[in-house]
Amino acid sequence: MDLKTATALRRLRLVSAPEAVSFLLLLVCSVLKRTTDFNAVPVMGAVHGVLFILYVLFWADAWNRAKWSLGTAALYFVLSVLPTGGFFAERRLRREAEDAVIASRARKEGVASA
Repeated sequence: MDLKTATALRRLRLVSAPEAVSFLLLLVCSVLKRTTDFNAVPVMGAVHGVLFILYVLFWADAWNRAKWSLGTAALYFVLSVLPTGGFFAERRLRREAEDAVIASRARKEGVASA
């Protein structure tokens, strides 16, 4: 994996958890708006909107650089629109990055992969 691909995947991983948190907070704010006088939906909506746009931009960049299959790209996009999907995307991307590091170290040491 080259540096630009690793960077694209890292950016997507780093924005996925905050995007998921903002989505959950937006849902809580929506419920509070309808049940109390508290209305933070405009603020949380803007925060979530910015994070979602960043997620989609980073997702497209990662898809292009990592040469994901259509199924993998679709999975990461679907995870972005589920309330807790960003947490699953972050964990999966972290595991993918760790596997790439292990494979890179094995290649450097001359260990044949199974």
